[in-house]
Amino acid sequence: MQAIHALSTGPLPSGVAVIRLSGEGVFDMVRNLTGTRRLPPPRTAMLRSILHPKTQQLLDKALIITFPGPNSFTGEDVAELHCHGSPAVVSALLRALTDLGSRPAEAGEFTRRAFLHGRMDLTQAEALSDLLAAETDAQRELALANSGGRLRAEAEHWRSQLIDILADMEADFDFADESDVAETPERPANRQLAQLVASLETALNAAPLAERIRHGLTIAIVGPPNAGKSSLMNALARRDVAIVTPHAGTTRDVLEIHVDLAGRPATLLDTAGLRETADPIEAEGIARARARASSADLLLDLGEGGNIRNKIDETGLPPGRHDGRFHLSARTGAGLAELESWLTQWAATQIPTGEPPLVSTERQRQLIAETLLYAREAQTQKDPVLAAESLRSAAHALGRLTGRIDPEAVLGAIFSRFCIGK
Repeated sequence: MQAIHALSTGPLPSGVAVIRLSGEGVFDMVRNLTGTRRLPPPRTAMLRSILHPKTQQLLDKALIITFPGPNSFTGEDVAELHCHGSPAVVSALLRALTDLGSRPAEAGEFTRRAFLHGRMDLTQAEALSDLLAAETDAQRELALANSGGRLRAEAEHWRSQLIDILADMEADFDFADESDVAETPERPANRQLAQLVASLETALNAAPLAERIRHGLTIAIVGPPNAGKSSLMNALARRDVAIVTPHAGTTRDVLEIHVDLAGRPATLLDTAGLRETADPIEAEGIARARARASSADLLLDLGEGGNIRNKIDETGLPPGRHDGRFHLSARTGAGLAELESWLTQWAATQIPTGEPPLVSTERQRQLIAETLLYAREAQTQKDPVLAAESLRSAAHALGRLTGRIDPEAVLGAIFSRFCIGK
C-alpha cells in the first residue's frame, strides 16, 4: 500500500512531536531524509539530522525509530520521527514526506491497515477507539479489557461451539440409519446449544452497563427560574460553564458538561427554568429541558419539594442533608461536599466495580443479539435441516462481529471516529 504519514501527537506547539509513517518504501524515505543508508536497529531510537531530500537543507534533529512489518502496529513497515514540536518543524517535515511520495493519512487509517493486515479484529479496533476517547477510570478499564482481544476470544469460542453443534447435527443427516448416532433428545449438541444460549444471554445482559460506562450517567438539574441551577452546575463542575445572572430565564437551552465521579463518567445538564411563559424562545428551552429531564438517570430538583434546596446563605438554614433534602449554597460551597459524596456513592451503584462488560458498543450488542436470536431459533426448530441453517446464520453474525465476514459495510463508520495519526 502507498505510504501514509501523520502527526500522531497532540496540538502544536509541544515539547516533542511524533510523525508516524506506514506503508511501502517508508524505510527508503527515512534514508533519504537522514542522508544515510544506515537505519537504526528495529525498535531502537537513534538521533539523526533530518535533511530536505532535494535541497539538503537541515530541517531538524530527531529521534528515528523503525518497526519492520509484519511485526508492527499496522503490519507494514512503520517508522516514527520524534522531532521538536514546533509548527514550523512539523510542517517542513510533512512537506518533505509528501515530496518523497507519501500522502497524509485519513482518520483512523493506521488502525484500519492494522485490521486489514490481521493485527487486530473489529472488536479490538472499537476498544482502541474507546481508549483514545476515555475520560474516566471506568472508561479506561473497559477499553483496555476489550482491546486485548477478550471479546474476540469469546466470539471464537462461541463460533467453535456452533461448528461442533453443526457437525453433530449433520451426523444425523449423513448417518441417520447408523445405530451409534444417539437419539436427538439425548444428543450432547442439545446441551451444548443450551450452554451457548446461556453464555450469549449473559454477555447481552451486561450490555447496558457498558453503555453507561461509555456514554456516562445523565444528571439533570431542574427547577423554577432563579433557583440556582446554573450556580449549582458551575459548583459541581468546578468552573464557570453556565451564565449566572439574577434575571429569570437566563438559561434558554440545555447546557451539558462532563464530570468525573470518582472514576465514573457523568454528564450534568443545566436546564431552562420550568415555568409558564409567552416567550417562544424560552418556551422552546423549557420544552427541551422537560424532554432531557425525562430521560435522565437522576434529577437534582431545586423546586419546591425537590431533593435540593439551594441558597441557604440567604435563608440561614444549616447545611447538610436533613428533611429529605440536601441544603446547600452553590455560591459559598456550604453543604456542597455532602451532595458530591452522595453523587459519588450513587454513581458507584449505577456503575459497580468488577470485571468490565464483554460487549461495549451498539454494533457488538446488535450482532450478539442476532446470534442469540438464531441460536434460540435452532433450539425450537423441529426440522433439523432448518435448525442447522439457523446455526449457520448465527455463525455468520459472529463472523461479522470480529470482521471475519463482510467487514466493508462497517469499516468507514468505525475508523472515521479515530483521530488523524491513529
